[in-house]
Amino acid sequence: MSRNEGRAGGGDDRRLDVLRAVVEHYVATRDPVGSRSVAERYHLGVSPATIRNDMAVLEEEGYITQPHTSAGRIPTDKGYRLFVDQLATIKPLSPSERRAVERFLGGAVDLDDVVARAGRLLAQLTGQVAVVQYPSLQRSGLRHLELVPLAGLRLLIVIITDTGRVEQRTIELAAQPDESALARLRVELNVAAAGQRLTDLTAAFDQALAATDPQQQDLARRIVELVLDAVAAEREERIVLAGTANLAQVNMRFEHALRPVLEALEEQVVLLNLLTEMAAETNAVSVRIGHETQLDGLAEASVVTTGYGHDGDSVATISSIGPTRMNYPATIAAVRAVARYLSRAVAS
Repeated sequence: MSRNEGRAGGGDDRRLDVLRAVVEHYVATRDPVGSRSVAERYHLGVSPATIRNDMAVLEEEGYITQPHTSAGRIPTDKGYRLFVDQLATIKPLSPSERRAVERFLGGAVDLDDVVARAGRLLAQLTGQVAVVQYPSLQRSGLRHLELVPLAGLRLLIVIITDTGRVEQRTIELAAQPDESALARLRVELNVAAAGQRLTDLTAAFDQALAATDPQQQDLARRIVELVLDAVAAEREERIVLAGTANLAQVNMRFEHALRPVLEALEEQVVLLNLLTEMAAETNAVSVRIGHETQLDGLAEASVVTTGYGHDGDSVATISSIGPTRMNYPATIAAVRAVARYLSRAVAS
């Protein structure tokens, strides 16, 4: 029963309702469910016998399965996939939840605090693991370059990206700088870098250096080299994990073992590649279920991911990872909501 086939006729529609009931029951209780329970609890308007026949078709097509010798059924990865694909709407966070998100993230003092708070908040909303990627320098631009004379013939160079990352470096000067010349140099470098990705700064600064006052050439070159070195040193992508302990909760128990999941979370480069690939698939929220992740350690997990950024340009990802029997509508809504506020934070 493909996505299109699921809307082909009344029988297919009903079987989708049966599948939805099986998924919702298993997510809520972690217990297999039989046809009589579906008929009694979900009021589908048909007899247990009809539901039993629908469940037989769903099992034959690989959407549900019978664990052990139980008379009940549980969803398969394929069943979860169809359930997720058929979600017509995602219930947004309640007004009180949205206000809580705004208050919690609005109290952040810098980018590190924003990322840490976003991870803790998403983990709290979902009861799962939150993975928040720092804004990628590969996709960031230079918002401002500040040059500040310090005591002892030192010059402080403050590098601020358009995603809120701040780097500070100092250089030693041979003599006290001329403040007006330093101000002109700051303007020239900022104008050259305006709108440029950090990865494109070398060419932009080369043009600026060619037009710089010869008396300021040496200082300008030292500043440019330091800025480029600082950017290169920070190109390693970083992620923050929050809520790892949630996976050990009784109601979050994985079918076989938790260790493979924890080991997969430790492989941060591989994990980040997966999340980046998922976020690039769509402008909306991307979901991979079980073996769809193509990571052995996440074979019993699902990953819900989206990008965040500014002006519609994604600069990083935010994700929730939990068992395949997660509450998909709630998780998707939480990931989407926190990403929205993260986007506002990095754009401000």
